[in-house]
Amino acid sequence: MERAIVKTNFLTKHYHIGTQTVIALDGVDFEVKEREFVSVIGKSGCGKSTLLHMIGGLDLPTSGTVTVDGMDLSKMNEEQLALFRRRKVGFIFQQYNLIPDLDVYDNITFPLELDGAVVDKEFIRELVKTLHIADKLEMFPSMLSGGEQQRVAIARALAIKPAIILADEPTGNLDTSASHDVIGLLKVIAEKYQQTLIVITHDLDIAQMADRIVRIQDGKIMRGK
Repeated sequence: MERAIVKTNFLTKHYHIGTQTVIALDGVDFEVKEREFVSVIGKSGCGKSTLLHMIGGLDLPTSGTVTVDGMDLSKMNEEQLALFRRRKVGFIFQQYNLIPDLDVYDNITFPLELDGAVVDKEFIRELVKTLHIADKLEMFPSMLSGGEQQRVAIARALAIKPAIILADEPTGNLDTSASHDVIGLLKVIAEKYQQTLIVITHDLDIAQMADRIVRIQDGKIMRGK
């Protein structure tokens, strides 16, 4: 039986805006098994991105726990969380966040070099070939289409060989055709390298490409499939 690589226990997150308290997450119990592809769907402001940020160690909960790959994030200090984010999690966002002055290859390997890690050149070659950007390595981000830039962002996230891939509205800036192409490739790569994939989306067509759909409403998980 595959183990749970992500687990939250009664996770809550409150934000204080002036005199008001906004409940972004309200007692969320959430579990994702190793090598599973889960989509989290819900309306804007429902708490889905907040959940992703908690899992990725980008934000801290008001109460409750987050465990990723056997590690309790609440017991980590800032330095440990930074290492966790760099080495265990591949982040993919709606904004590609590529460095304009670096070519495609350097954008992909930048996080590894920042961490002082050895670049697995053979793995990178295989990755860019699978993502159909092997002929773009010497180009700069401004020379690429939106879909191509997102593929570079995916390659960068996967280059560190993360335990989990967290994608927050990764197709938000793409048209329908490019969106399905990108998610299809992301799914193929996650399966190929046996990685766990969590995708936040408001697009039901994209969500249905996952192994399981989890719906969030008003900071609570409603039901999955």
